[in-house]
Amino acid sequence: LRTELRSGGAFCRATMVKATSSLQAILYEQGTLQLLDQRLLPFETTYLPVPDVKVAWTHIRDMVVRGAPAIGVTGALSLAVDLHVNHQAGAAFSSVEEAIKVINDKLDFLVTSRPTAVNLCDSANKLKAIAIAAAAAAGATPQSVVSAVITSAEGYLDEDIAANKAMGAYGSAALLSEALARGKGAGGRLRVLTHCNTGSLATAGFGTALGVIRALHEQGKLEHAFCTETRPYNQGARLTAFELVHDGLPATLICDSAAASLMASGQVDAVVVGADRVVANGDTANKIGTYSLSIVAAHHNVPFFIAAPTTTLDPDLPSGSHIVIEQRPSEEVTHFKGQRVVTEGIKVWNPSFDVAPAPLIAGIITEKGLIPKQGDSFEVGPFMQRLGLWKGQAESNGVAAAAPPGFLVLSTEAVKHYIASVPTLQQLVGPTDSLDSWKVREVGDGNINFVYIVEGAAGGLCVKQGLPFVRCVGESWPLSQDRVRIEALALMEEARHAPSNTPRVYQYDTKNAIIAMQYLAPPFQIMRQGLIQGKIYPKFAEHIADFLASTLFSTSVFKLSTEEYRRNIQTFTNTEMCRLTEQVIFTEPYTRAANNKHTTPQLDGEVAALQADVQAKVAISLLKEKFIHSAEALLHGDLHTGSVMATEQETYVIDPEFAYYGPIAFDVAKIIANLLLLFFSTYGHEAVNSAPGSREAQRGWVLQCVASIWTLFSDKFTALWTAQGLGGDLYPASLLGPAAPAGPASLAECQRAYMGRLFRDVLGFAGSFMVRRIVGIAHVADLDSISDADIRAGCERRALRFGRALLGQVLEQNISSIDMLVAAAAKAADPEHK
Repeated sequence: LRTELRSGGAFCRATMVKATSSLQAILYEQGTLQLLDQRLLPFETTYLPVPDVKVAWTHIRDMVVRGAPAIGVTGALSLAVDLHVNHQAGAAFSSVEEAIKVINDKLDFLVTSRPTAVNLCDSANKLKAIAIAAAAAAGATPQSVVSAVITSAEGYLDEDIAANKAMGAYGSAALLSEALARGKGAGGRLRVLTHCNTGSLATAGFGTALGVIRALHEQGKLEHAFCTETRPYNQGARLTAFELVHDGLPATLICDSAAASLMASGQVDAVVVGADRVVANGDTANKIGTYSLSIVAAHHNVPFFIAAPTTTLDPDLPSGSHIVIEQRPSEEVTHFKGQRVVTEGIKVWNPSFDVAPAPLIAGIITEKGLIPKQGDSFEVGPFMQRLGLWKGQAESNGVAAAAPPGFLVLSTEAVKHYIASVPTLQQLVGPTDSLDSWKVREVGDGNINFVYIVEGAAGGLCVKQGLPFVRCVGESWPLSQDRVRIEALALMEEARHAPSNTPRVYQYDTKNAIIAMQYLAPPFQIMRQGLIQGKIYPKFAEHIADFLASTLFSTSVFKLSTEEYRRNIQTFTNTEMCRLTEQVIFTEPYTRAANNKHTTPQLDGEVAALQADVQAKVAISLLKEKFIHSAEALLHGDLHTGSVMATEQETYVIDPEFAYYGPIAFDVAKIIANLLLLFFSTYGHEAVNSAPGSREAQRGWVLQCVASIWTLFSDKFTALWTAQGLGGDLYPASLLGPAAPAGPASLAECQRAYMGRLFRDVLGFAGSFMVRRIVGIAHVADLDSISDADIRAGCERRALRFGRALLGQVLEQNISSIDMLVAAAAKAADPEHK
């Protein structure tokens, strides 16, 4: 194999012996590593030397090497070369501790080249563990530690190739069996279509989907291979066609749009493609065009297979609708070799991936075998559990593990480099050569997570990271990072039903517990901040009522089948965050808990009375029981004015890290309670500023807003119930529909009874929220920002008493309408009212 090697600007010629008949993207011998520069294919075959991890970092970042498996192997082998050559196989280290530190630092640096590359993070974590184990061995030396790391790193190359060949063996057998069962593959030889590039160039060797085709060829069972050009980046034309010709396989390149005609002509016996992500039910994201191939294959009774390593399986996502689809630059469509080839002014939609639904997939092939399929869904989670590769949500929820090795902890500086490493995010902020000019602010004002706003020439981005502890307490209160998965899924689910009120998610990074989402630039601000300043939001009641009605109804068994409903409950089981809620809302305020705090000594008597109140303890226990047992709909879980970004005309709901399936009244009550706390605080802000009556207009708006939220929510929820609820399993049309005996009248009575019960629950929950924000661990800035302690305590005392009164509605209801609630709040908050 004649290859061209580059070192800096110099060129040299070298003759290399092919180790196998397949093309190799990675050439390694101890002390030397070379990478095939895939940017130059198919016109030039050039290998670039990799003398250390710094050069490897650049090559990974610049796409010299691509494909998650190949990137992981490259990172490991570059460390092996660096240690062998530049650190004399460990002899240059003065101690085991120095060796461990250098190894860890180099691996952490490598991971920053592509923080979202799972295989790279995995290889870094495994090599760190190998180093630690070697250091703990009796008689350990720097050389023995380095030797263990190099040996392990060198094994990754062979392991990846072996895994791909195992996938090829499983896949070739599966394709042959299924094709023959459908009357295809006459003579036991198959004509196979593939898409994009999944061969030696994307792995350490052999490939995944293309490895299946190679296995058929080695067995004499391949009649012909077809590859699509894979527009717009042409991975099929540039890379797959190159591999097929290089290896001498009988092959034909076709336009993407010709695939349907090719199948209609009877020239395809099976389709096999790779995957970027396979979720719990088997829905598979892959290069754009995969979805259409799955549809066409199903129409023509051609078996459609996925070939993917187990590292690509993601059982934490329930279905393909939760996969974030990357949008690629428009220039990939509008330009060719840097030259524009389409007219100016045309808009471009260029998604990188689409999703093939599980029902259209005949089989999912891994290096461990085929994933079992039940009906229209694959059992991805149980398959991985049996292999010991996934604990499952039921086991992981509620376990607050420390951040894993290799976890990237963001800071105001690190977040810039993280964004720069992800092209789809970087394009939203600005070119990488302007990175030093990007502005970063940490703006998280909550108690749980860290939030960064990053702004550049192209725009801005909001990046949220959940560390494995409660932010407002620190590492002494550990917290599961699974909450970030819940939040990402909740945002995506809410966006399905209330897109005008939910920020867009651009990326969810499972490994690093990061969500990158739409930045809501000024004049948007946290609503609570604006309210404290005295602002009014005239559209808020309508917007939040829409959000509540749409999200709560659409995720409830009012609309869903019981099968969908129960599946959602499992997906959104948020054990640890729920336990936190049970502790700080439903338990601690009524006990002498160390976490509690209140304005002292002014409220000492009020707090003692609360904690000795038998009826309050009964009421809060009943509400806690409802919180735990009543899984009605997917809740936001923490819907207060600090979880809303707003202008006078727009409203977005953010931060659903507490999302779970619970009582519908919980979300409605929380936003009402927070508005009432604001209402009580306005008198204190007037008194501190010696401006009596200055907040009167705001107070009038708050009470009107509270009344409108309930009225509009009730109307909208009932309307959705009437229009769509008869299709769900809870109130079926056969029982309450127009054709059922007394159906419409029965439906109306069910609605009246439910909304009445819901209103009483809203009152009780609202009371519990008001109490905890005055007595518990976390207060609200509306009250805390009143600088005079005596004035603040007066507002808090009146709010606390009103909260207790609402709590009492659980046992004996005497507030039967929203108008009565508003009137009672107006009296209770007024310092002049006796």
